[in-house]
Amino acid sequence: MTSVLDLAPVVPVVVLDDAADAVPLARALVAGGLPAIEVTLRTPAALDAIRAIADGVPEAVVGAGTVVSAAGVADAVAAGARFLVSPGWTGGLLDAMTASGVPFLPGVATASEVVALLERGIREMKFFPAEAAGGTAYLKSLAGPLPAARFCPTGGISLASAPEYLALPNVGCVGGTWMLPPDAVAARDWRRVEALAREAAALR
Repeated sequence: MTSVLDLAPVVPVVVLDDAADAVPLARALVAGGLPAIEVTLRTPAALDAIRAIADGVPEAVVGAGTVVSAAGVADAVAAGARFLVSPGWTGGLLDAMTASGVPFLPGVATASEVVALLERGIREMKFFPAEAAGGTAYLKSLAGPLPAARFCPTGGISLASAPEYLALPNVGCVGGTWMLPPDAVAARDWRRVEALAREAAALR
C-alpha cells in the first residue's frame, strides 16, 4: 500500500465497545466496497478489534485512529494496524509514526501545520475537525498556495456533504461514521451496514 487516500472514497471511522463485533462489521464494510477501516483507539476493545480484523478479514486494510502517543503507535502496529491516523501531531508523535514503517495521516487544522508537515516531506494528511475547521471552503483556499498537500477530511461529514469534499483536487478520500449508525451496530444489523457502505463507496 502506497497511499491510504487512494484505497476508497470513504474511510469508515469505527468506534467499538465489543471486539466480538469487529470481524462481522469489517466483513460488511468490505462487502459494501469500503476496504480501508479506521478503528479508533478510544475504547478498551480497540486493539483487540484491530487484531481480530487483521487476523480474520485479510481483504480489509485495517488502521488505527485517534493515535496520540508513541506508545499508541507501537501498540497499534503490534496489533496489526496497516495505517495510522492522528487528530493532530507533535514532533515526537510524528517521529514515532514515521519510524513505524506503515503509512500515516497526521491531523491538521491550520495552514501552518500543513506547511510544517510539507517541510518534513509529508504530503498526505487528515483535515480535522473538517466541518468545524472550515470545511470545503477552507480546503479550497489551501489548494492554491499548498498544492502538494492531499487530505482526508474527517469530522462532521455526511453522505450529503461528502461529494462536495471528494470533488476537490486536494482531497483523496473522506472519513465518516454515517455508514455505521449506532442503532445498526447495537442490533448487529450487518446487512444495513453493508448497504450503507455500498452507497458510500459509490460516491466516486
